[in-house]
Amino acid sequence: MFAESKKIVLCAGARTPVGHISRSLSSLKPERLLQMALNAVFERSKLPKDSIDGLIVGWVGQSFSAPNIARVTVLNCGLPEKAQAVTVQNNCVSSIEAISAAARFILAGEGELYLAGGTECMSRMPYTIDGSRAAKALRSMETVKAKWGELLQTQDVAVIDSIEEGLTDPVKHINMAGTAEVCAQMYGIGRQEQDEFARESFRRAIEGWNKGFYASHVVTAGSNGSTLLDKDEYPFLREDLVAKPQMFAKAPALFDNSAYSLKDFYRDYGSFVQGKTYQEGMKGTVTLFNSCGRSDGASAIIVATEKKAKALGLEILAELKGWGYYGNNPAHMGISPALAAPVALKQAGVDFSALDHIELHEPFAATVLSIFKVGQEKFGHDWAAKYKSGALNPHGGSIAIGHPLGATGTRLMLNLLYAMKQDPKSRYGMIAACAGGGMGGAMVVEKAA
Repeated sequence: MFAESKKIVLCAGARTPVGHISRSLSSLKPERLLQMALNAVFERSKLPKDSIDGLIVGWVGQSFSAPNIARVTVLNCGLPEKAQAVTVQNNCVSSIEAISAAARFILAGEGELYLAGGTECMSRMPYTIDGSRAAKALRSMETVKAKWGELLQTQDVAVIDSIEEGLTDPVKHINMAGTAEVCAQMYGIGRQEQDEFARESFRRAIEGWNKGFYASHVVTAGSNGSTLLDKDEYPFLREDLVAKPQMFAKAPALFDNSAYSLKDFYRDYGSFVQGKTYQEGMKGTVTLFNSCGRSDGASAIIVATEKKAKALGLEILAELKGWGYYGNNPAHMGISPALAAPVALKQAGVDFSALDHIELHEPFAATVLSIFKVGQEKFGHDWAAKYKSGALNPHGGSIAIGHPLGATGTRLMLNLLYAMKQDPKSRYGMIAACAGGGMGGAMVVEKAA
C-alpha cells in the first residue's frame, strides 16, 4: 500500500440554494441538484474535468432512482469514466464524512484530487410499501397493482413514510424532535431561550443574504431555462419572525399540547432525561419555529493535495488540519458535536480558544444551547462566547437556512471557508454537526496563507 503524509487543501466550492420541502426545488431529483452544484464548481474554479480522481457524495435518503448517486453523477457530468465514485451514508454528517473519505483516499495514495459533497431532496423521499415479497399481495408489481386497495388491510404489509421512519431512531425508538426535548429537559433549556436563538438564526441568515455574503458560493437553481430559486427559501418565508418575535409564542410545543402532554412525553421517554423526573407545571419547549426545516439542496467542494491544487492554478481556501467523530446515546444525539470537537481539535493540534470561526449545525435550538453547556462543563470550550461574539454561525444556521440532510456538512464547510476568506484576521476554523443515531462529526481547517 502506498501511503504518505500529504498536505490536503480545500479549494473552491459551491451549492444550490436550499429549498423548503414541497416548494421551489421539489421537482428536482437529488442527482440533478448535485449536478447543479458540481457544474457551479467547475464554472467558478475552471477545474479541468479530466483532473478529477473521484467523487464522494453524502446522501441520506438513498433510493434506487440513482443507485450509487456518485457514479451516476460522474457519468452525467462528463467526468472521467475511470473516476472513483462512492456514496456514503452517515445521516446528517454524511458530507462531512465525504470530505473525510476524500482526504483518506488521498492519504492512501489512491488519487490527488477529489470532489466531495452531498445532496438531498426531502420533497421526493418516498412513501414505501414494507413487507416481504413472500406475502401474497407483494409477489409481483402486477399483484401489487391488482391488490392496491387491499394493501392497508393486509396484516404483513405496511405503507411507511420514509421521512418519519428515517427521523426515528430504531434502537431507542425516539424521533429527532424528541431527542431535542430530552436535551432541553436535561439541561434546563427553556422555550424563550430557544425562541430567541432561533430568531437570531433567521436574522443572521437574512442579513447574510442582504449583504451579499452568500453570493460567494450559492448559485441559482433552474430548469429548462427558468429560474426555480436564487436564494435560500425558508429564511424569507419566515422573515416576519425577525420583525415580530411574538409570533414564536404562537407555535405549539410539539410535546406539550392537547393531544400529547409533557407528562406523556416523560412517560414514554423520561428514562432518557437523566437526573430529572416529571413535575406538575413543567413545560414542553421544542416547536417547529425553533427547529430546522426539511429541505432540498446540494453542495460540493474540491479536496486535493496542495501540490496538485497549485499545479492546476486553483484557489486554495484552507488546509484540512484534522477531523473527528464521536458516538453517543442516540437519545442525546444533539450534544454529540461537543464530544466530537475535542477529537478533531486534538488531531489538528489546535485549541478551541484559537478558533476564529465556527459553523455549527442547528437541528434544534435546544440541542445547540445544550452543546454550549456541555462543551463548557466537560471541556472548558466556551461555545456561547463564540456565538455572542459572532464567531459562531455569523450568517445564520440550519434553523433558518434549512437542513438538506446529506448536503448540510458541506454547506457548513462552505459557510466557514468563505467567512474566513472575508476575515483577514482569521486563521483557524471548525465545523461540527450531530447526526441521528448519536454520531457527531467535526473538522478543523487553517486558512491558506
